[in-house]
Amino acid sequence: MKAAIVKEFQTKLQIEDTPKPTPGNGQALVKLEACGVCHTDVHAINGDWPVKPKLPLIPGHEGVGVVEAIGPNVTSVKVGDRVGIPWLYSACGECEYCLDGQETLCHDQENGGYSVDGGYAEYCLAAADYLAKIPDELSSVDAAPILCAGVTTYKALKVSGAKPGDWVAIYGIGGLGHVALQYAKAMGFNVIAVDIADEKLELAKKLGADITVNGQNEDPAEAIQKQVGGAQAAISVAVAKVPFEQAYRSVKRGGTLVAVGLPNEQLPIPIFDTVLNAVTVKGSIVGTRLDMKEALDFAARGKVKAQIETAPLAEVNTIIDKMVNGKINGRVVLTFD
Repeated sequence: MKAAIVKEFQTKLQIEDTPKPTPGNGQALVKLEACGVCHTDVHAINGDWPVKPKLPLIPGHEGVGVVEAIGPNVTSVKVGDRVGIPWLYSACGECEYCLDGQETLCHDQENGGYSVDGGYAEYCLAAADYLAKIPDELSSVDAAPILCAGVTTYKALKVSGAKPGDWVAIYGIGGLGHVALQYAKAMGFNVIAVDIADEKLELAKKLGADITVNGQNEDPAEAIQKQVGGAQAAISVAVAKVPFEQAYRSVKRGGTLVAVGLPNEQLPIPIFDTVLNAVTVKGSIVGTRLDMKEALDFAARGKVKAQIETAPLAEVNTIIDKMVNGKINGRVVLTFD
């Protein structure tokens, strides 16, 4: 099978022929039709997070395809099912977090395209019980970004504490942010979109943003406090420190900052303001299998649709370069002939 492989950190992916894997106990072999490209893949390729991925590595955690074969003791899927292989590749199923419905916090989880091989390939092995069932109403290309950008931002909004009618600010209207905006509108929130690129703010308006703020032209936090009295929740999917600081300052008293993006910097939090204003700061990491089911259902009902550009696997290095340079408006999905 063809696969894009990381041999050394901070080098180009090598597209090579590699043996097609065979499913073992509890596993399914998925013939991929599409795989989304996520900024997390860049971190995996560069090895720039504290916990390093395995090498060699096939990245990708937004793979969608059809089950071609199953191993022993698989009952959750069958041959012919269309499924998604997400970031939460598997978890132990027995620890306090798994038993409490917080499987994304499991210490023994595996992550697709990071600790195990992912979807930048024609075939991928998967833990059958953690595969996402793709609704018939969604094409494989449209479903791919929901497996990460979709479920991640949906979960962040779920845990924000905001209620229908509240103001929610979304910092960064890129691959995740433009999807987050759609989930926020579908969930009944008033939405403020913040970015530094006019073209992304124009997209935000088309997607239903109630207010847009260009962070290069004015201080977004001051603008939000002035216009609506502060946001009940601010969701930061940006990959830089400054938007996180702005997002923190944009929430109202009793509001919540939800950190989603992962810049390689520290976020200084003023203790006095946090205590005095009863501000909550929380991290949100992808979503559980239940969150995934719900996120896919929103998309299947036409409430959420990522702006997608498709490309063949052979162009993956070009796509990665465009992503690093901020030249992608929406998401790119790799397709397989």
